[in-house]
Amino acid sequence: MAALAAAALGLAACTGLGGGGDDGEGATSGASATSPAPKALTVGGATYTEALILQQLYGQLLTKAGYEVTYRTSRDRQGWTTALTAGDVDVVPEYAATFAEFLNRLKNGPEAPSVSSSDPAATVAALRPLAEARGLAVLKVSAASDQNGFAMSRKAADAGGITTLSQLAARKPAIRLAADAGCAQPARVFCKAGLERTYRFRVTVAPLGYGTTAAKEAVADGKADLALTATTDGTLDQLGLVLLADDLRLQSAENVVPVVNRDDAGTPQVAAALDPLAAVLTTEDLARLNLEVDGGRRKPAVVAKEYLTGVGLL
Repeated sequence: MAALAAAALGLAACTGLGGGGDDGEGATSGASATSPAPKALTVGGATYTEALILQQLYGQLLTKAGYEVTYRTSRDRQGWTTALTAGDVDVVPEYAATFAEFLNRLKNGPEAPSVSSSDPAATVAALRPLAEARGLAVLKVSAASDQNGFAMSRKAADAGGITTLSQLAARKPAIRLAADAGCAQPARVFCKAGLERTYRFRVTVAPLGYGTTAAKEAVADGKADLALTATTDGTLDQLGLVLLADDLRLQSAENVVPVVNRDDAGTPQVAAALDPLAAVLTTEDLARLNLEVDGGRRKPAVVAKEYLTGVGLL
């Protein structure tokens, strides 16, 4: 789900496996001639904007802790998980529920019962043994969560006193949802099917894409009631939209969490470098950083450094 959310926000195009460049996204630290050589770590993950920002946040904190950091991206979760398990990549930013279900299905088959839930602590508790079985360790989970969100016109929400999906359902049980066409499929339990089961909406899907400008403009123009997008979509405010709270907890906990190769990076030193980020990073922070990169055409390395400096971690 988190992977779909990021792809649909028009984030960075896939570039395959690769390292960083001269703008601070490659190797970032070194040792003097008299000091011991720093331990080298590779930070990996996906190629879309939010993933690249998270990689930079992790990498810059590890650099500060004395590690020599390089970056390596992959096109899909299978690719970076394979690299992480093999030790070709040492640290990856992941999303708790999505990664738990990915490992669950690798172990137990594609029809395995779900192990994740809307509870971050319970989801991470389910994730940890699945990761440990593959030689991975799961570090401290953050409050930042990239999951399905449903955006409404701020003007209409304010006029009706609506802040939650339940409140909208009580006032407008039949809704037009601007989303990708697949949202209408019964198997998409976090989209049309979930809204109908959990909130008792009657949903008609307008196939305008996930988090696309067209979907969001349809809501702004009154042609749809809700747009399906990511909770880390930084464009909503400038379009006059607002996310409604998922008060009945339909969505699973897609909180950002570092996953590391246990042998190479499962150390107290790595945890000490990354845990402070989990204590401060919020969903709103990620939305703002995404907007700075995509809307402001700034480099992930630059916005990550500014953020870490601003919260006192660099």
